[in-house]
Amino acid sequence: MDWGTMSRAERDAAYNNSQAVTNSAELNAAREAASAAFRKAHPGHLDLRYGPRERNVWDLFPAKTANAPCLVFIHGGYWQRNSRDQFASLVAGVHAHGWAAALPGYTLAPDASLGEIVAEIHAALDWLAANGPSHGIAGKVILSGWSAGGHLTAMCLGHPSVSAGLAVSGVFELGPIRDTYLDEKLRLSDQEIVQLSPLRLPMVQKPLAITYGTAELPPLVADSRTLHERRSAQHLPGPLIAVAGADHFTITHELRDKDGILTRQLMLLL
Repeated sequence: MDWGTMSRAERDAAYNNSQAVTNSAELNAAREAASAAFRKAHPGHLDLRYGPRERNVWDLFPAKTANAPCLVFIHGGYWQRNSRDQFASLVAGVHAHGWAAALPGYTLAPDASLGEIVAEIHAALDWLAANGPSHGIAGKVILSGWSAGGHLTAMCLGHPSVSAGLAVSGVFELGPIRDTYLDEKLRLSDQEIVQLSPLRLPMVQKPLAITYGTAELPPLVADSRTLHERRSAQHLPGPLIAVAGADHFTITHELRDKDGILTRQLMLLL
C-alpha cells in the first residue's frame, strides 16, 4: 500500500472491516444473540459501576473457584461503537474451562477522547483489583480485546493487575487513522498519535500473544506483524498467531468456542 498516493475513498476502505466482509451484519447479529443468551444464563454480577460515566460498568462472570484465572475482554468498534454486552459470548470458551471472565464498558468517541478511553480501562482494572474478590474473582488477570479492544489491550498491558495479554486484530499505529473516516469522531491530535500508538511506545515486559486472520485488511495484518516483530527483537514473550482463512469477524469464533485456537492460546498464557 502506497498510503501517500491513495485517495480518501481508498484510505477509508483500507480500514472498513464491515465493507470488506459482506456478511458482517449477520455475523454481528449472531454474536449479539449468543451474548444475550450468555448474560441471561449468568445474571448474577452484571452492570456493576466502576466510574461516573454511563458506560463505566462491568459485567462479571465468576468461576466456581475464586482463584481461577480471569479473562478480561475489551470490546471493539473502532473506539466509537458497540458495547460490552454484545461481546459476552466471546468469553464462553474459557468460561467452559473453569475460568472467570469480565467485560468492561467504556465511553465512546466523540464523547471521550482516545486518551480518556485508555484511562477508563485503567480505572476499570483498578476497580476489579479492589472489588473483584467480593464478586468471586481473585485469580490472575489475562487481558484481551478485539479490534479497538486489541489496541486497548496493548495500551493497558502494563497495568499491575494484568499478568499477560492476547491482542486480537488490533490497531497499533494510529497515524493512518487520521487520514480516514474514523477520525471524524476520534479527532486525533499529533500528541495522541505519538502517546497512544503501541508501536511508538516502549514494549511492555509481559507476555503478549498477537493474532490476526489471514483474510483481514492489510493494515491490520501489518500492525499485528510489526508489533510482534518489535517485541521479538527485544526477546519479549508471546507468539504471533495467524488464523488461516479468518476475517475480522470470524476470528472471534476462535475465542467463543471451547476448543477454539484462541481459547487454547489463552490457556497457554498462564
